[in-house]
Amino acid sequence: MKREYFGTDGIRGTVGQAPITPDFVLRLAHAVGQVLRKTEVRPLVLIGKDTRISGYMLESALESGFNSAGVDVVLLGPLPTPGVAYLTRAQRASLGVVISASHNAFEDNGIKFFSAQGTKLPEVWELEVETALQQAPQWAQSAGLGKARRLGDAAGRYIEFCKGTFSNDLTLRGLKVVVDAAHGAAYQIAPKVFHELGADVIAIGCAPDGLNINHMVGATHPEALVAAVKEHKANFGVALDGDADRLQMVDAQGRLYNGDELLYLMADERLGRGEALPGVVGTLMTNMAIELALKDRGVELVRAKVGDRYVLEAMEARGWILGGEGSGHLLALDKHTTGDGLISALQVLQACVRAGKSMADLLAGVTLFPQTLLNVRLRPGTDWQANAALKEQTLAVEQELGHSGRVLIRASGTEPLVRVMVEARDPAQALRCAQRIADTLK
Repeated sequence: MKREYFGTDGIRGTVGQAPITPDFVLRLAHAVGQVLRKTEVRPLVLIGKDTRISGYMLESALESGFNSAGVDVVLLGPLPTPGVAYLTRAQRASLGVVISASHNAFEDNGIKFFSAQGTKLPEVWELEVETALQQAPQWAQSAGLGKARRLGDAAGRYIEFCKGTFSNDLTLRGLKVVVDAAHGAAYQIAPKVFHELGADVIAIGCAPDGLNINHMVGATHPEALVAAVKEHKANFGVALDGDADRLQMVDAQGRLYNGDELLYLMADERLGRGEALPGVVGTLMTNMAIELALKDRGVELVRAKVGDRYVLEAMEARGWILGGEGSGHLLALDKHTTGDGLISALQVLQACVRAGKSMADLLAGVTLFPQTLLNVRLRPGTDWQANAALKEQTLAVEQELGHSGRVLIRASGTEPLVRVMVEARDPAQALRCAQRIADTLK
């Protein structure tokens, strides 16, 4: 059976268009409730959200759907996605639900779920929910309806959890940090976390109005962070996205660091403390310079498919603790069960404070390889993988690059496109090789 509603990270779409409508979301919650009731007499579900105006509507629909199936609900209010994951585990709840479309604009919204252990749920569970959606509802009798209440100190509990991941023998005192919450779920939480650890905090992107989430601020628009760091002469800048599960960081010179570089810093700090680190999980897009730098430290890099779900699966399969994507989704499983932008930022700052060095100093020997990415549009149905000339040209390029570059060719998941990516130390060589492969495809 193929999933109809669930994508790589829950169910997402434009508000008011199927499936992000209140009637469907009510049915979805009822179906999830039916699945939970198969193994629990009285399930408990936590619901958190970001700051989109549509969150109120969808929260009410979820509450009604769960209650109608005999499931109790705890409303957390605006809270980062990883905060919901943490509280689901801490409260011994049956399930955690997040109303968010992450880095998308306010017109979109979505629903995603966490297990009782605070982890992403497997595809088999999503298929079970989709099967339940096709069945007639089983409304609970009045005496068996679920109840709803609010957890008033949800934000405070999550703040303390985040602070607890920062080493007790270190402080951010003396550092000026710009914090950009993208007018999203961490707008109250993020500034407090850094302030309570001693930093002098300048907050931007912390004034949500329901319509401005991710608008020209946050991890997807780091220009605002760069400008603020320069204006305030700050030591660091941290930008989160709308649900605060990913980040970008900036140093005192206004240089932007992507997720690949931040992941290396997290690995480097653990190695510096003598921790065993057999490997790190990246993705097909992880920059080769990071792979080579880790290899020099005796650490293997394994590449998963693009998507934090696949990174997590690869980490769990190997028992590894670190992984992430260049987009800023970073996972440290010794700190949290899921990707967390705030905790990842604290891990990077911990590395800098412990070493007494800047991010640039710690990455002095690591220079990202230039990447050339070309999109080649094909006629629908074209079997590009059977193209003998393409295989021959790709092999020739790989032989030319040797150990100083790599080739990645993959199909777009949404358009009739093939994406050709070539990485090389020399940007001119990367462009030239990518063009040769693209011309062969055409």
